[in-house]
Amino acid sequence: MLAMAAREMGYHVRALDPDPRCAARFSVEEHLVASFDDEAAAERLGRSCDVVTLEIEKIATSCLDAAGRAAPVRPGSAALEIIQNRARQKTFLDAHGLPVGPFRVVRSAEQLGFALLELGGVCFVKAAAGGYDGRGQFETTSAEQAAEAWSALKASSCVVEKALAIDAELSVLVARAPSGALIVYPPALNHHVDRVLAWSVLPAPIEPRVAERVRELARAAAEALSIEGLLCIEFFVLGGDVLVNELAPRPHNSYHASVVGSATSQFEQCVRAICDLPLGSVDTLRPAAIANLLGDAWLGASPPSFDAALELPGVRVHLYGKTGARPGRKMGHLSASAATAEEAVALVQLAKTRLTR
Repeated sequence: MLAMAAREMGYHVRALDPDPRCAARFSVEEHLVASFDDEAAAERLGRSCDVVTLEIEKIATSCLDAAGRAAPVRPGSAALEIIQNRARQKTFLDAHGLPVGPFRVVRSAEQLGFALLELGGVCFVKAAAGGYDGRGQFETTSAEQAAEAWSALKASSCVVEKALAIDAELSVLVARAPSGALIVYPPALNHHVDRVLAWSVLPAPIEPRVAERVRELARAAAEALSIEGLLCIEFFVLGGDVLVNELAPRPHNSYHASVVGSATSQFEQCVRAICDLPLGSVDTLRPAAIANLLGDAWLGASPPSFDAALELPGVRVHLYGKTGARPGRKMGHLSASAATAEEAVALVQLAKTRLTR
């Protein structure tokens, strides 16, 4: 989707991905098949580009530096080094006065036991590196589970987070150009099932004061990181308070609705930001929602009935071109626009139920 936005603007696109069947292969002019820690390949990519960006965090920072010897890399390794490690990320946010929930960084089973005692109650133990969509995590209810959790995660360091009574989950997307120009999208409201995003709607139907608060914090996070490109900040809402959950330096699942609902999609905005072009309007033209399609939908007796979903006015199908459907793997999404955010959510959920007709 990022490659298609760039090509629509007249750019030539190359990609580095270890999968020879990666989804972008039909949308780019050259696909370098190489691992995300192959510095020589990254440098070759940089030599053939005027600017380099990323759409996944699992890239060795040394590769970004290698590409950066030949072309600007946006965002760069300094931001990625912080974001791709949960311990560094949480510590960075806390040090810069951005509100986070109670947490501890631990480097042994013994330290984990003490942290669970200090935090008390239900906690989530997360490997500092790797993991997404609920992977690389262990839920605990007592300190007696410290050894089990440490053994299960097989990590050299972990972040322990106290479970919170969350009222809502929001995300905010920020675009920042090398010139320092910065623009903040309206918040999106997100709903997770089994720790995987199920649906999201833009703009979030929330109180204006909460929307303004999370936009202020998102701006502060992007400026603290000196991000160049996109930064998505996930928030927890607890009563009248908001806490930062996680950061992502790339286009984000929760802003796929911007393709149908915003004046500038997140993908076009990313191209504008990394190429230091004027940033596009983030105005909402029409409320829009998305519902994720996981690989489970392809594993039944018959494939999804997309024609039944498309019968509904305002519904679109977006498939990513991934091969090998499997449970939990994001294969695409449905989008829907409507007069209100609530109506958009109801419509996209109805469309999803039709896939199994």
